[in-house]
Amino acid sequence: MVSQELDYFRAIIQANMEPLAKVTEVSKMAELSTKLGNHVWLKREDQQPVYSFKLRGAFNKLNKLPKGSVVITASAGNHAQGVALSASHLGHQATIVMPVTTPEIKVSAVRALGGEVVLHGHHFDAAKAHALELTEQLNGIFVPPFDDPDVIVGQGTVARELMQQLNELDAVFIPVGGGGLLAGMAVYIKSLRPDIKVIGVEADESACLQAALKAGKPVELDRVGSFADGVAVKIIGTETFRLAQKFCDDVVTVSSDEICAAMQDIFVSTRAIAEPSGALATAGLKKWSQQSGLKGLHLAAVLSGANLNFDRLRYVAERTALGEKNEALLAVTINEEKGSFKQFCASLGGRAITEFNYRYAGPGDAQIFVGIALRQGLQELEELKQDLTNNNYQFCDLSDNELAKLHVRYMVGGKAPEQLHERLLQFEFPEYPGALARFLDTLGSNWNITLFHYRNHGGSTGNVLAGFAIEPSQFDVFNEHLNRLGYNVQDETNNPCFTQFLTSQPQGKSVDKLASA
Repeated sequence: MVSQELDYFRAIIQANMEPLAKVTEVSKMAELSTKLGNHVWLKREDQQPVYSFKLRGAFNKLNKLPKGSVVITASAGNHAQGVALSASHLGHQATIVMPVTTPEIKVSAVRALGGEVVLHGHHFDAAKAHALELTEQLNGIFVPPFDDPDVIVGQGTVARELMQQLNELDAVFIPVGGGGLLAGMAVYIKSLRPDIKVIGVEADESACLQAALKAGKPVELDRVGSFADGVAVKIIGTETFRLAQKFCDDVVTVSSDEICAAMQDIFVSTRAIAEPSGALATAGLKKWSQQSGLKGLHLAAVLSGANLNFDRLRYVAERTALGEKNEALLAVTINEEKGSFKQFCASLGGRAITEFNYRYAGPGDAQIFVGIALRQGLQELEELKQDLTNNNYQFCDLSDNELAKLHVRYMVGGKAPEQLHERLLQFEFPEYPGALARFLDTLGSNWNITLFHYRNHGGSTGNVLAGFAIEPSQFDVFNEHLNRLGYNVQDETNNPCFTQFLTSQPQGKSVDKLASA
């Protein structure tokens, strides 16, 4: 190993986390161990004073600075709290720049820990740019959230404790956002035990490490999802990628539904409520274990944080059954006649219906949106599909259709008239008080809104599904208007959910192709 990595290893050994960061427990996940046929352990970083591992890196960085230093950072979450608490303990002055979209619970937490909060911009990039300006104006020291050697060393102490607490380990699963935790832990683990697999876990909607490994260098993602906001990073750090490229054996990506299911697993075993990014590693462990088919291994995952807005639990509960493959969502065509619903239920072979959405739309065939409980996961789903086929039902599996899960299941009940030239778009916009009204203002009033659905899930990003009546001659003008708005937008006009439940007409080309039409 080159001296640079030896320096990291020695620094992690020597790093003193006392008295601020505590040695967190390792909990056995008994139920999940039985389910997977492996010994599953959870490193409980939710037990830190700020409920996240981020305290370690911030404390190690600030502990090396002269007392009374002016430190500045940009963060919407756990790093902010780590810097604020560390600065208060060490006698530094901390200024934290947070986007105006940051939930009040996190803003209040940073202030309570002694940090001065500056709200600026509607997204992290704008907050970071302002933080760098303040750093220069105040002659301060910027504290990066992940791409910094001292921060990496602090995060690496998680591995130091884990290796002391567990004698037997075959693989360690580590959540990846900017890569600081993975880099620090990977260097330490591979320096001490090269035989232990180090596996990074990313949300599939913010997989910046996977993209960097494919390209051979850090690359910026076009967009990232907001559900696991603690790891919603567009580009991995330069130094963290260098270390990950050398010492990470594999990368697993998981969906939001799989993260929700892992949050339930953690709660069942520990009664801890992890934040989505905090359950990321457990979700990856489950997926890797199930796909590999290996048994009898000793596997550990890092529960990296538990700073969850309580109102997000509604969304998590709704998605957990889908993440565990305990529920299927189907669009089914049945006869519009008396007794057809009863006949459909009889064809399910005793399986329970969890949801049923229907509205009379005419004397022809009826479209139903139905949820069905599964006891044996994907195997039973295939059996269900075969049963429906044998009973001559036409159906579409919507279990992995995000539009169905996020919007359409709450909207089934009517269709637009056939003469309507309708386009369906899904928008994301920064979530803060008054954001929905601002969003509507920016849409303008040039086109009639034919459909609208919005639900607040307690996250930093709002999601709206909107339909617009647009004459073909206005396609190019409408497309130009969308580009000027600056929102993340996805065309869903040809999504089977829309065509089966919300419109009466066959649809044409999608909005994202209009500019070239």
